[in-house]
Amino acid sequence: MADGLVSRLKASLNKTRQKILAPLEEAVHFHKKISPEFYEELEEILITSDVGYRTTMLLMEKLKAKVKAEKAEDTAVIQSFLQTIITELLATAPPPLIEEDSPLAFLVVGVNGVGKTTSIAKLAQFYRQQEKTCLLVAGDTFRAAAIDQLAIWAERIGVGLINHQEGADPGAVAFDGITAANARKLDVAIFDTAGRLHTKVNLMSELKKVHRVISQNLASRKLVNVLVLDATTGQNALEQARVFHEAVGVDGIILTKIDGTAKGGIVLAIVAELGIPLLWLGLGEQADDLRRFDPKEFAAALLGEAPSRG
Repeated sequence: MADGLVSRLKASLNKTRQKILAPLEEAVHFHKKISPEFYEELEEILITSDVGYRTTMLLMEKLKAKVKAEKAEDTAVIQSFLQTIITELLATAPPPLIEEDSPLAFLVVGVNGVGKTTSIAKLAQFYRQQEKTCLLVAGDTFRAAAIDQLAIWAERIGVGLINHQEGADPGAVAFDGITAANARKLDVAIFDTAGRLHTKVNLMSELKKVHRVISQNLASRKLVNVLVLDATTGQNALEQARVFHEAVGVDGIILTKIDGTAKGGIVLAIVAELGIPLLWLGLGEQADDLRRFDPKEFAAALLGEAPSRG
C-alpha cells in the first residue's frame, strides 16, 4: 500500500490508535519485562478499546504462545508481536472474490443512521472509477427522503437509478432493479434497503423477501450481501451483524465512521467472533472516501510504529 494511504488510515484510526497505543507504551515503559501483571494490563487495554472480552482472550492466548515460542522476555517486542497476530487474525475471514467477478449485485443492509445510503454512493463511485457501469436501486420505500437522497447521489455520480413511490413494495422495486440491470448488461447493481430495526421480526422478513427476489433473478450475476455498520456503536455493531447474518447471510461489511471513534477495535471482534470479512472502510464524508480493507494495512496503521524506550 502506498505510504499516503497508510498515513490516511493512521489518521482515520487516530482515536482508536491512541486508546490502544498510549496505554500500551506506558505499560511497556513501566514493566520492561513480560510478566503476569503486564499481561493483565494489556488485557484491560484491549477490552476497553472495544476489542471485546472473547476476542481479547483469543489475542492474549496467541500472544503468550508467540512469546513462549520466541523465548521473548522484553516488553519491547509486544507491539510488533501484536501487529503480526492482528494481521493473521483479520486474514482468517477472506473477502469474496468480487474483483474478478462481473456482473455483480450488492444487496446493502443496515439499521438507520449507520451511513448506508452514503456508503452505497461511495460504492458506486468506487466502481465508476474502475470504469464499471452501475445502477442504484432505491429499495428503501419506507422513507421518501431515502429515495430522494439516492436520486441526488445517482445524478451526482452519473449512474442510473430505479425507484418507485414512497410506500411501494420493496420486492417489486428489487425485481425491477435486477431486471433492468440484466437487460442493460450493467456491471454493478446496488440495492438499497430500509434501515430496518434488527429487533423487528416483520421488517427482517421483508428483507428476506427482497433477498429472495434478487436471488431468483440473478441470471449470471453474482450476489454479494453487504452489511453497513457504524464503528462508533462499538459492541452494538457486533449484535447487529449477528442478526443480519442470520437473516440473509452477510458476505462482507462496510464499516463507516472509523475516523470519528475510539471504538475501532470492533473490527477485530467482528472477524474473530463472526468470521465475516471487512470489505471496505469509510474514512470520511466524500464520495471517494471508501477504501478496500486490507488486514496488513489495518494492523500497520493501528500498531505500526514500535514504542520508543526511555
